[in-house]
Amino acid sequence: MKVVTANPFEEDYAALPAEIRERTDKKLVLFLKNPRHPSLRVKKMEDPRGIWEGSITKNYRFTFQMKGNVYILRRMGTHDILRTP
Repeated sequence: MKVVTANPFEEDYAALPAEIRERTDKKLVLFLKNPRHPSLRVKKMEDPRGIWEGSITKNYRFTFQMKGNVYILRRMGTHDILRTP
């Protein structure tokens, strides 16, 4: 599996508080090892583009798409990002 980041994801990540960035780093390592790990709570969104969401903390999420063996990290932040995944 290969992971790439979209520009909005990189901007979202840079704007996070340091504590959340640390948790995000740990969750993304876990995501790379096992995208279906239960603590990520990955689920498909109701979006025609095939966007999925995963959990960083109770209040923070990340969104991604799968294109073959490539995972595209799209957005990350509070639940508000789920409105524009």
